[in-house]
Amino acid sequence: MRESSISEKFMRQALTQAKKAQNIGDCPIGCVVVRDGRIIARAYNLREHKQDATLHAEMIAIQKACKKIGSWRLEDCDLYVTLEPCSMCAGAIIQARVRHVYFGAPDPKAGAVMSKDKLFERAHNHRVNFTAGILKEECGDILSGFFRDLRTHKKSGPESTKSSSL
Repeated sequence: MRESSISEKFMRQALTQAKKAQNIGDCPIGCVVVRDGRIIARAYNLREHKQDATLHAEMIAIQKACKKIGSWRLEDCDLYVTLEPCSMCAGAIIQARVRHVYFGAPDPKAGAVMSKDKLFERAHNHRVNFTAGILKEECGDILSGFFRDLRTHKKSGPESTKSSSL
């Protein structure tokens, strides 16, 4: 199997996780950790659902992967995530020594890999390789749809309440 089709296969699994987050009203970001060609951890955003700022998909997936292999070092693991990691997640990825990160959509507001910051390019105890744009449109579309629906709901929410109370 070609590398691009392998990357797409795992990114589709991350998209499946993102849809789970969307189904519970959370920001639709999904993540999988892969070791030796097999998924060892799956996760999706739970920040809104659990009201915990640290519960990003990447953070949860890293915790699960470390527990699964019995080590905090994920040197032989790759991480697939639907959105470019933020600074918190990029820092955790560096600390966990993840080998390679594949992400779908760039995050121009908070992306810490190539958009807003370039944490993987700085001198750290570990150098993380990355590939951007895997299923970029699909990953971007699920996020765009979520935020469009959120804005529509916020706009119609207060007015709906006012008219129903009249």
